[in-house]
Amino acid sequence: MTPKHLIEIFWQTMESNDFYIAAELLHDDFILEWPQSGERIRGRENFAKINTAYPAKGSWHFQINSIFCDGETVISDVSVTDGSRIDRVLTFSTIRDGKIWKQIEFWPEPFEAPEWRSAWVETF
Repeated sequence: MTPKHLIEIFWQTMESNDFYIAAELLHDDFILEWPQSGERIRGRENFAKINTAYPAKGSWHFQINSIFCDGETVISDVSVTDGSRIDRVLTFSTIRDGKIWKQIEFWPEPFEAPEWRSAWVETF
């Protein structure tokens, strides 16, 4: 399985909302980092537990917007929603031994465009 295909399967498996099954795609030495909050998750078990415990309003849905692959590094741009909130996550995944070894995720929060920029931008 190619690294790109592994990440496609990962997001499809996350759609099941069974995060223990998704964790089976992770390496024994898995690490997930969230730079904005300064948090690091180590191991499959912690990955599954934190995702299961997240106070979602409904089932999570994941839509892959794009994937870029360069060797063992895969960057995915994914829209995520629980029916209440809608987010977009950029995930930098490193593959090792056919499993996801490390992920660094950026969860940008949406914000209103400042009025002062309106002369130079268009909103969408």
